[in-house]
Amino acid sequence: MRVLVLGAGGTGGYFGGRLAEAGADVTFLVRPKRAAKLAETGLIIKSPAGDASLAVKTVTADHLSGAWDLVILSCKAYDLTESIAAIAPAVGPTTMVLPILNGLAHYEALDTAFGRERVLGGLSHIFATLGSEGEVLMLGPIHRLTFGERDGGTSPRTAAIAALCSAAAFNSVHSGELMQEAWEKYVLLTTLAGMTCLMRADIGAIMATADGDAITREMHAECARVAEATGHAPRPEARNLALGFVTDPNSRQTASMLRDLEAGGRTEGEHIIGDMLRRARIHGVEAPLLRVALCHLQAYEIRRGRS
Repeated sequence: MRVLVLGAGGTGGYFGGRLAEAGADVTFLVRPKRAAKLAETGLIIKSPAGDASLAVKTVTADHLSGAWDLVILSCKAYDLTESIAAIAPAVGPTTMVLPILNGLAHYEALDTAFGRERVLGGLSHIFATLGSEGEVLMLGPIHRLTFGERDGGTSPRTAAIAALCSAAAFNSVHSGELMQEAWEKYVLLTTLAGMTCLMRADIGAIMATADGDAITREMHAECARVAEATGHAPRPEARNLALGFVTDPNSRQTASMLRDLEAGGRTEGEHIIGDMLRRARIHGVEAPLLRVALCHLQAYEIRRGRS
């Protein structure tokens, strides 16, 4: 199976690198500067699960041609339009497009561009970023890639991806309930991003305040009601795990969105918080905390745009 991975940042670099490490035929679609860096140093992964230094294949958009078997799409939501244009030459009649972006709003754009039959469901659980020298840094113990058919069940093509991932040094889940799992992650992520960005603090600091625990639980409940209105109410185990994660008084975890915000960069606020709020309004779900969180992020983007 020929695999094209868009980007070699924290998420794409990690999962694509681990697949290459296991012997898969992986090529990274990257910008010229990143291609030059990878040619010079290789792809370096630093992880609690084991470090790696790999010579990897790269291609730039101006040299991309031919249909690939699997395209793994890992990008920020605000780069989605550009990313769709970049991978388009690689998508043929039988190509599988596996997006591992945060949230759910990207599926509509991908279906429009490539046809729903080509777009699988995917999600990643990992905290990873690029270091100062371009190395992939895994920031925690979780490194899981989940994929499956969006209409449920499994298929020979998703089974082929499962076989590909089985030798790689990360956890993979071939899910027959992909969209249920996607919604459960979306509820968790929106709560984490909404609270840590709104409070400009990590989980532990929020929990140390008088009302941090209660407000966090209220925001999670808003998101869970939206999921329930769509037919994907979080299952008890997922609900308990999420609440345990976002109310851990010892946690120093923040959302990557807060790290982007603190660095003065663009955020995925509209794609994550905004889309959850849009769905809440469609289904008549009251979501006052989501409204405040989105207003906060929109105000940040407006001020950023003035500079």
